[in-house]
Amino acid sequence: MHNPSQPDPVRLEIFKNLYQFIAEQMGIVLQNTAASVNIKERLDFSCAIFDASGLLVANAPHIPVHLGSMSESVRSLINSKGNTIKPGNVYLSNNPYNGGTHLPDVTAITPVFLNNENTLSSTPLFYVAARGHQADIGGITPGSMPPHSSTVEEEGIIFDNFLLVEQGIFQETAVRELLLNHPYPARNPDQNIADFNAQIAANERGAQELRKMVAQYGLQTVQAYMKFVQDNAKESVRRAIDVLKDGSFIYEMDSGAVIQVKVTINRENRSAIIDFTGTSDQLGSNFNAPKAVTQAAVLYVFRTLVDDNIPLNAGCLKPLEIIIPEGCMLNPTYPAAVVAGNVETSQTIVDALYGALGVIAASQGTMNNFTFGNERYQYYETICGGSGAGANFHGTDAVQTHMTNSRLTDPEVLETRYPVQVESFSLRLDSGGQGKYSGGNGVVRRIKFLEPMTANILSGHRHVPPFGLDGGKAGKVGRNWIERQDGRQKYLDSTATVEMQPGDVFVIETPGGGGFGSMGDSP
Repeated sequence: MHNPSQPDPVRLEIFKNLYQFIAEQMGIVLQNTAASVNIKERLDFSCAIFDASGLLVANAPHIPVHLGSMSESVRSLINSKGNTIKPGNVYLSNNPYNGGTHLPDVTAITPVFLNNENTLSSTPLFYVAARGHQADIGGITPGSMPPHSSTVEEEGIIFDNFLLVEQGIFQETAVRELLLNHPYPARNPDQNIADFNAQIAANERGAQELRKMVAQYGLQTVQAYMKFVQDNAKESVRRAIDVLKDGSFIYEMDSGAVIQVKVTINRENRSAIIDFTGTSDQLGSNFNAPKAVTQAAVLYVFRTLVDDNIPLNAGCLKPLEIIIPEGCMLNPTYPAAVVAGNVETSQTIVDALYGALGVIAASQGTMNNFTFGNERYQYYETICGGSGAGANFHGTDAVQTHMTNSRLTDPEVLETRYPVQVESFSLRLDSGGQGKYSGGNGVVRRIKFLEPMTANILSGHRHVPPFGLDGGKAGKVGRNWIERQDGRQKYLDSTATVEMQPGDVFVIETPGGGGFGSMGDSP
């Protein structure tokens, strides 16, 4: 078939959906074969396909903070292992200084070679990747989301383009060795290995589907349309940029650290510069966001400004120049701790960008990361809250906002698998900011412990309220506290670790979103 320089509009639609369909198929396999509640119930995973140079072509609409950053992991693999990559190899990566987000998010990457007349292509023509949040990957607290880590070493085990499957043979001994041979080893290597196997299976499905597609349409067409799909995304983002105005914003976090961003629109070449100069230097805490996370947050914001139905991909980044000073909290240098950067700071970046663009008031701005466990059990969840209002819409109550998109485990499953009770889970009324359009409400979640366990909360907006825009009021700050069995109450800060005894209740009240427009202007 001839290789056109211009895509056929009908074919473009078909391929856009086909690429996305492949990523979605991978997700279904991953969910069906995973062992952990995290992946199976909370759907804390993402799948995507990449072209030969490691650029994102399409993803299933899973977790935004994973998606914008996975390409960095694939490109780092190509750069470091390029000429040694063989058919049947699968690599594992979670290094935050190499495209990772935080250590529990482990990515399995499979290069895809093509069979042609009984000969294999000499280099991979595509890559597929599946990233899943592991229930535990070692580190100083069960669940690997320590509130107070100060180096990445304390957060768990780093896989840096680790060869997980070598020419079809699963390297179980080497994986176990790495999981256990660490100052803070993994607590449940069997579960890690089960989830890694599920990720391998998901990738295998993606590779099969890509081969099928090539058999049907021919390699030239499949590769040409990978480029066209990226060009289409690039043009969609340029159209979104056409209607934006310059702006800047400074947003403070509970710790006093600030994120500063300035957006400059270039009308002529329809591009934008997103400059984070002025942001706090890298922190001694774990609220540093790896560069890949910062990029993912920017990509997410600009993708949400696009009305067309496009797969998020590398083309979306083409019109954007992102400036992140090295050594600041959004581009830290090794061995800075990063576990909260991925889940908390990413949210602050998104809200600061929306603030600079003047389009949406702040959302709850936190994932309210709650982990608990002991040597036997490890569990992690993120808790919903209010989203921010915009120029012509109210915020939403009780939703996962922005960079997270995971579900909450059903109470029945949670109580069957862990010695806890969900005492109540309700809306937190009047927590959204008032305005012409009001912010959404947060929630109140009460979990009672039936066995002694360590519980951790890693959250934000417990001191700084989520801002309103354009005269709208701020949302209410969240609160974390414990009700001991004897009725004593203990208030906790944004980040805390506590020992829970049977009968103790952990209470999390999540923030509301900010309002938009002043009350006088009725909608």
